[in-house]
Amino acid sequence: MKKYSEELSISEARMPLADFLKSYNKGLPAGFPRSSTALLQKYKTLHPLFFKHGDLWSLDEHRKKVLDWIPQEIEAVRRSAQK
Repeated sequence: MKKYSEELSISEARMPLADFLKSYNKGLPAGFPRSSTALLQKYKTLHPLFFKHGDLWSLDEHRKKVLDWIPQEIEAVRRSAQK
């Protein structure tokens, strides 16, 4: 039970972008696209309503959304470059 509460507090903790990026990429399975500072900054610019706490990120609030967004963004950039 103690381990679960520690994981929950880590997941809910608000952190700066650099810490979020490190935590986000650390937990990804092989084959999933990794994030970068540039991608996360673009995500924040496109989705300002997801940032009710200023420049702070949390795994609980943002990880799943970023995980879903990154492949779409990479594909959009790829298509744009082919034009």
